Amino acid sequence: MEVHGFCDPKFDAVREAMVQNFEQHGDVGASVALTLEGEFVCDLWAGVTSEGGTDPWEEDTLVNVWSTTKTMAALCALVLSDRGLLDLQAPVAKYWPEFAQNGKEQVLVSHCLAHSAGLSGLDDIIPNETLYDWDAMCRLLAEQAPWWPPGTASGYHAITQGHLIGEVVRRITGRTLGQFFAQDIAEPLNADFHIGTPEHVFDRIATLSPPGAEGLPADLDEDSVAARTFRSPAPVAEAAMTKGWRTAEIPAANGHGNARSVVRAQTPVANGGKAFGVELLSPEGAARALELQIEGDDLVLGVPSRFGMGYGLSSPDFPMGPNPNTGFWGGWGGSTIVVDQDARLCCSYVMNKMQPGVLGDPRGFGILQAAYACI
Repeated sequence: MEVHGFCDPKFDAVREAMVQNFEQHGDVGASVALTLEGEFVCDLWAGVTSEGGTDPWEEDTLVNVWSTTKTMAALCALVLSDRGLLDLQAPVAKYWPEFAQNGKEQVLVSHCLAHSAGLSGLDDIIPNETLYDWDAMCRLLAEQAPWWPPGTASGYHAITQGHLIGEVVRRITGRTLGQFFAQDIAEPLNADFHIGTPEHVFDRIATLSPPGAEGLPADLDEDSVAARTFRSPAPVAEAAMTKGWRTAEIPAANGHGNARSVVRAQTPVANGGKAFGVELLSPEGAARALELQIEGDDLVLGVPSRFGMGYGLSSPDFPMGPNPNTGFWGGWGGSTIVVDQDARLCCSYVMNKMQPGVLGDPRGFGILQAAYACI
């Protein structure tokens, strides 16, 4: 197995874990990146861009990372908060007045970041074309009543979280979340990550291998929050290969990047707000990302969960490392991002071979375990 890129000899175990993902877990193409104290110690890529294909995964290959994108949307909110332009504990309606309908007057921005706004899906069953229409999605969310009392429990906002955060960003800045992210985060940090992907990079996008029919558990109540969440908007893996999906802004799910670009964007959160010569956040602003907002059994995921400001938090149920101040999230199929503020470590794994499940898989965990073993 030929692995390309750079790896500090002290982190050879990470390279070995990457090889194991190909040999034991069926990886097709993948990238891995790791920073420590704000500096890259691993930047690796290997494999091919499509299952059964021969085109190599290159240094600049991109792929849809699904919900790993959520940490980018959260980062936009954190930057605005750090600049004094957004109060994370203010009602959403302070910035988006039309949102104050059907009992949502007291839904806070922090509720949206922590998946506790009660808006994890839509009452209306929508086609993909509506999902790509920003104004239509925001209108539906503004009109809808919460499915549970906001702030009382988390329920994973699989697709809707990005529109909720993104519309607040747009009302404050006059720019879409994708534009704000590109200009204020990706460009300064030289992160090749896109929310609303321009056509001129399409030839660098790897082809996803969908995870196959998984579906919801057969005994799941069709009126449950979980069933309704994934019924509308319904995630469709094959849609990620279309122009409509790629060019739309779906900040909870359609970011395109690779492990390097994910890590370049997220390293400031792990490193006291600074990285690569850029002070993106104050130390207090970076710490705010991991401030506990809610914990308990998630109404959608069905497992005990802890959420900060847009990041899942390490816990006994989801131990993402040895240190308490660790945030993470992952994308459908297996991509991951972990920020450890105690070790000042940032780690990402991104691939094109999707595996079933939305809660991670052995490939990303293996990379992370190897990284911790090295430090």
